[in-house]
Amino acid sequence: MAISNGGLILLKEMREQLPPSEQKIADYILSHPEKVATMTVSELGELSHTSGAAVTRLCKSLNLKGFQELKLRIIGDLGRKIELTNRDIKPNEPVSITIQKVTDLAVQTLRETAELIDSKQLELAVNAIVNAKNIHFFGVGASGISAVDAQQKFLRINKPSTASTDLHMGATIVANATKDDVVFGISFSGSTFEVEKIIELANQKGAKTISLTKYGQTPISQLSQIQLYTSPNREANFRSGATSSRLAQLHVMDILFMSVASKQFDTTIQYLDETREAIESFQNQQNQKRKN
Repeated sequence: MAISNGGLILLKEMREQLPPSEQKIADYILSHPEKVATMTVSELGELSHTSGAAVTRLCKSLNLKGFQELKLRIIGDLGRKIELTNRDIKPNEPVSITIQKVTDLAVQTLRETAELIDSKQLELAVNAIVNAKNIHFFGVGASGISAVDAQQKFLRINKPSTASTDLHMGATIVANATKDDVVFGISFSGSTFEVEKIIELANQKGAKTISLTKYGQTPISQLSQIQLYTSPNREANFRSGATSSRLAQLHVMDILFMSVASKQFDTTIQYLDETREAIESFQNQQNQKRKN
């Protein structure tokens, strides 16, 4: 099913990167989303003091098919508008409130991430991984957790993979990459120095490069051949450990893994059964030793 919301998120995140005329349109839409839902291209151009052509260019800047898609996304946003206020924790807050805040923010982050995934880019990433000889995941800090998680997933279905969180180790691995390999850089900000250097090196080696960053034009997304995005939601003060961004990254990796699994369904089931049996065998042996 096609995504039918996320228009307001796109506008908010892309606004600063738009030319002046398109910024004026974005500002008008963000201030009057209910009115825009029933407008024509020319009406929006007139009311935003620009032109219908500028509205069309805005839609292209947002990677949308046209104004109709933008309107459908905005209508979807209005239909399920969620306002999360005071999402940061407070001193001596009841745990019931903390549970609700953390859960609400997680749900919003996952939903927005799903809305920002470009199915064409996802398909390119799936095909690249299906055909890859090796996959090299790289991330630092909290993004390193997502890299290790991704490696564990793909190893289970017999896709040779590495995961690095150190620039020197990552560079050593990528220095030996070939055109048959995929190098996957993960960075919420999209400007992490180490990840940027790894993607640059991978491009020099002729490997296929994929990035996973927050939505928008970033140094890392611009360097990579295939771009995947997560929700750009900012972390609340007490969530500087990148809780939301990590959830979003793991969500995209799950979607990517399931999409790859679907492409090679029969072999995936075979590999998962074999890895499960191997692990269960070790567990049975360990349990037997404990009994003895």
